[in-house]
Amino acid sequence: MDPTCFSECIYNLIPSDLKEPPQPPRYISIFRTAVKDDLQKVKSAMKTMGPAKVEVPSPKDFLKKHSKEKVLPLKKKFDRNAPRKPAVPLRSEHPVMGIQSGKNFINTNAADVIMGVAKKPKPIYVDKRTGDKHDLETSGLLPKYINKKDYGVTPEYICKRNEEVKKAQEEYDRYVQESLQRAAMKRLSDEEREAVLQGLKKNWEEVHKEFQSLSVFIDSVPKKIRKQKLEKEMKQLEHDIGVIEKHKIIYIANK
Repeated sequence: MDPTCFSECIYNLIPSDLKEPPQPPRYISIFRTAVKDDLQKVKSAMKTMGPAKVEVPSPKDFLKKHSKEKVLPLKKKFDRNAPRKPAVPLRSEHPVMGIQSGKNFINTNAADVIMGVAKKPKPIYVDKRTGDKHDLETSGLLPKYINKKDYGVTPEYICKRNEEVKKAQEEYDRYVQESLQRAAMKRLSDEEREAVLQGLKKNWEEVHKEFQSLSVFIDSVPKKIRKQKLEKEMKQLEHDIGVIEKHKIIYIANK
């Protein structure tokens, strides 16, 4: 008989409640006390949510009647033997008050007004029949800007920019000239350019004259081919003439 097998029993057929195993003890770090001590060292008063300790108001300090009224000082007893202030001087007396001057301010002011330059009225303009007045200086009707010293003078930054553009163009022209010299390019003179232009125009006139002498009816293939050839030559000559007239400086490659 197998000792692991239990004997059959009717009570084993009833399901029994499962018992949960006991939970392990909660983990507690060994550095817990050291961390608490460090936090207490770093903390200081009034750096948390408000003061650490606040005095609780006493229930006896409630608002009472006439507590906000001002209290007058105590009435002092009048002393007749106390020293008095000096009396006010009479009308007949002329007390000396500060530094006296013999200047006649009335005559001086009158002389200043007589000898002074009259004040010019403020310039205004009226734009309605009801007499509405407006300041003329701020209206834009006075030619103030054309009387300035720097009016019409080219600004300094534009002059500087023009000099930079001119310098860049000169450098570019120098570079092109050097490149053309390295490539052995020859520049046509004005006389040669004019001669080439006149030759092209003369050739165009000859071709145009030959084109005008064609028959009115183009009814054969050779006539069509000749007409197309003359038109092509005229277009090429017109293109060459336009290029030479557009560009004054022309370079040609040496053979």
